[in-house]
Amino acid sequence: MTGNPVTLDRRLNAYRPDLADARLAGRVEASHFVEGEGGTVAVPVADLRPRPDLAAGIDTQLLFGEPLRVFERRDGWAWVQAETDGYVGYMAAAELASPAHQVTFWVTQPRTFVYPEPDMKRPRGQALSMGSRINVVGEAETRGTRYLTLADGGSVIAAHCGSIGASTGDDYVAIAARLLETPYLWGGKSAFGIDCSGLVQLSMMMAGKTAPRDSDMQAAGLGEKIGFDELRRGDLVFWKGHVAIMEDKATMIHANGHTMSVAREGLKAAVERIGYLYGAPTICRRP
Repeated sequence: MTGNPVTLDRRLNAYRPDLADARLAGRVEASHFVEGEGGTVAVPVADLRPRPDLAAGIDTQLLFGEPLRVFERRDGWAWVQAETDGYVGYMAAAELASPAHQVTFWVTQPRTFVYPEPDMKRPRGQALSMGSRINVVGEAETRGTRYLTLADGGSVIAAHCGSIGASTGDDYVAIAARLLETPYLWGGKSAFGIDCSGLVQLSMMMAGKTAPRDSDMQAAGLGEKIGFDELRRGDLVFWKGHVAIMEDKATMIHANGHTMSVAREGLKAAVERIGYLYGAPTICRRP
């Protein structure tokens, strides 16, 4: 998509990315519209920015193997839309790859390594986050440890991966708990660094559920509205610009700037602490 200038809400069609592409006509200022080409993320984590400038803060991130549509490449940047949630922005063009074969596996542990061959004693290569999609072409075993072999020749620990969409038996709250102590990162969406709404989205995705990327979008339409006195495990509590996951009716898990990590916190204490700066919770929802 080209134009001067190009402007749009980077969250456009978050629930319906299939209605994006050329159907953005009338919603975006541009000289003309194109369908775009398919691509995937070729690095462990790619930052998505509001403009093609390394000094610009990140809006969100894309994970290894995540599918996207590429609308424009220019001056080392690509203007793309994530197929998983419809988010749009600029990323480094060098972090893109052409679409791989059908991807059926993803990383289910918070983090894992890619080895040059199926042997954990070999020097590790890339580190991949939970939710990264991998192109598996075979299996191997070394000293009793099973590996998945990848199309590019690398290998990952098989126990760290699973079939995309297959149930792990965990609810999304249990998945969020596995990310405790992950560093807080504004715009982060990976197990290397994550923000409050990224924690909700990634945890729900790994549990087979869909959530929009930003907390205001989650507060506006994720599940059903409930009363503060109805809270139970799995419910979401929202403040202006923040969201937390209830682990039970009295304890929540959230990525937050207070501890600068994913942490557990008592709901009562959090309401008092957050209220001092940002006011009371604005809404509670049950996904």
